[in-house]
Amino acid sequence: MPERQIRLLGDPVLKTRSEPIGTIDARVRSLVEDLVDSVKLPGRAGVAASQIGVNLRAFSYNIDGDIGYILNPVIVELSGEPELVDEGCLSVPGLWYPTRRFPFARVTGIDLDGNAVELAGEGLLAQALQHETDHLDGLLYLDRLDKESRRAAMKEVRESDWF
Repeated sequence: MPERQIRLLGDPVLKTRSEPIGTIDARVRSLVEDLVDSVKLPGRAGVAASQIGVNLRAFSYNIDGDIGYILNPVIVELSGEPELVDEGCLSVPGLWYPTRRFPFARVTGIDLDGNAVELAGEGLLAQALQHETDHLDGLLYLDRLDKESRRAAMKEVRESDWF
């Protein structure tokens, strides 16, 4: 299947908490295929189901060519001293702002066969795990910015050609 169109800031699905996946059926399998196809494009580290308009807890990732997915992810560990890292988002194109993230993250979930999955790492993987899980909770990275940075970001959004 082809990659799916990314929903942009202002779409209500991006501010909605995603529902857990219960039954793994053809719809969920198709969703995973779409997520994986969507994350393969250059410059994409992750795509949450909400970003393609589906209100289910799933995301795909593409970190240094390692492509995969996880269903019903839950952050079970964040460690290290939070630091500011440059962050952008496909749903807020063209904006990059320093965002406070933990340097290590671990998530657990399941795969399409219902088997337990654990993803853990530092650097870009840790950032992506936090960023994509935020999407599933109805948060954008802009929601994590300090007041002054958020005001500047929202001004940029309002002046953008895509908003």
